[in-house]
Amino acid sequence: MCGRFVQKSERKIIADEFYVGEFFDDVVISYNVAPGQKAGVILRGHGTNTYHQFKWGLVPSWADDPSIGNRMINARAETLREKPSFRKAFSKRRCIIPVDGFFEWKKTGSHKRPFYIFRKDKKPFGLGGLWEQWQAPDGSILKTFTIVTVDANQLLEELHSRMPLIISEKHLDIWLGSENPGDVFDLLKPAPEDMLDFYEVSTFVNSPANNNPFCIEPVSL
Repeated sequence: MCGRFVQKSERKIIADEFYVGEFFDDVVISYNVAPGQKAGVILRGHGTNTYHQFKWGLVPSWADDPSIGNRMINARAETLREKPSFRKAFSKRRCIIPVDGFFEWKKTGSHKRPFYIFRKDKKPFGLGGLWEQWQAPDGSILKTFTIVTVDANQLLEELHSRMPLIISEKHLDIWLGSENPGDVFDLLKPAPEDMLDFYEVSTFVNSPANNNPFCIEPVSL
């Protein structure tokens, strides 16, 4: 699964790495993005990629209550075609969540130890996501997203059985814009083991209220 992530890259880096030509919101800088918070997402606009802030936790357009989003921070790749909550968004509303890394908790006995996972080259990378737009009774609009998950690769399976879907730079156009289901389904697999690395961090990150660079500092051995 993916329950926390980091967005610390500034606007120019986001623009260069993800080919963003238009920013509709300020770039999110956060060392501890948690469910229910707003985060930066990238969509395919008219002729360019666009950056927005959406709330994490998918609320389908047909939902009666937006609190359903609390239960839909992740979407399993295996059920995207089956679940009504994800089926239409997977077909029409895919997005990229630009991150510098994400956290996973490894269960050791009765304790859970947090780990920070990142690209070996330290560059930001894109997580595959789905987004939705929900209209409240008063007419206000809520835009939300979920992160697609796949089986963990061999590197990360010692931490957890699932990992977020990572979309490589060469596949950004397919994920954001392709209408060919076969092309998109081909992307639903774990990232290569040699792309990522991880280390243990302090339980300081356990609280969403803690949000500073100490969240990603390695634990001293």
